[in-house]
Amino acid sequence: MSDSRYQVDVSVVTRYLADQSQPEHDRFAFAYTITVQNNGEQPARLISRHWVITDGDGHVEEVRGAGVVGQQPLIDAGQSHTYSSGTVMTTKVGTMQGTYEMVATDGKHFDAIIKPFRLAVPGALH
Repeated sequence: MSDSRYQVDVSVVTRYLADQSQPEHDRFAFAYTITVQNNGEQPARLISRHWVITDGDGHVEEVRGAGVVGQQPLIDAGQSHTYSSGTVMTTKVGTMQGTYEMVATDGKHFDAIIKPFRLAVPGALH
């Protein structure tokens, strides 16, 4: 049972960057915009990220780091933080998922789950 004081939800919008991709060299660039919504009762700071990126061939890359795009935003209860980033894959489709490590202002550490989302070149999926 989750504690309603610590509830952070993550939503994602993705897009394929044709102008930054080189399909003839197996280079497919994607952008994603993420909204981190604090639906809990405690303000919470996003401390670090852990991504699991899986390409269409099943190769997995894990990425860990502090914050997001150089920031460790404090997100008040009822507020959200939105940012954009990107990744390059060697296949036309893939997935990303992971967690954000959060710390509430009362000192409690908890994870915000980033559910799997798909990155795909338009027309690559039938």
